[in-house]
Amino acid sequence: MIQHRTFLKVADNSGAKALQVIHIFGGSQRRYGYVGDVLNCVVKGASSIGQVKDSQIVKVVLVRTRKEKRRKDGSLIRFSDNAGVVIDNAKDKNPIGTRIFGPIAREVKDKGFSKIASMAIEVV
Repeated sequence: MIQHRTFLKVADNSGAKALQVIHIFGGSQRRYGYVGDVLNCVVKGASSIGQVKDSQIVKVVLVRTRKEKRRKDGSLIRFSDNAGVVIDNAKDKNPIGTRIFGPIAREVKDKGFSKIASMAIEVV
């Protein structure tokens, strides 16, 4: 469960070091984001050789959250950090980076981000 001003780790090699959430897509009154949601974020700290720059506004898909999420089969999924992957836009759903670090949730693939799921080391 992610809300406005939450800091996220970056789960790809786009060059960003941290991300701060400024908007959760899906309606004007939407307060929380869950795994697989698209967020608008500001890059906080960036590598000089990365593809994104410091203070740039980017679109991010949420791939891991600390808050547990109940699945249809009754099981819970929970990660040790909040992390996102920078994408080019919400329509194409292509990641900017070329590698994905750490596990990602199966809900990301179910929401149409199959390229991110195929690049990930592990889909939980």
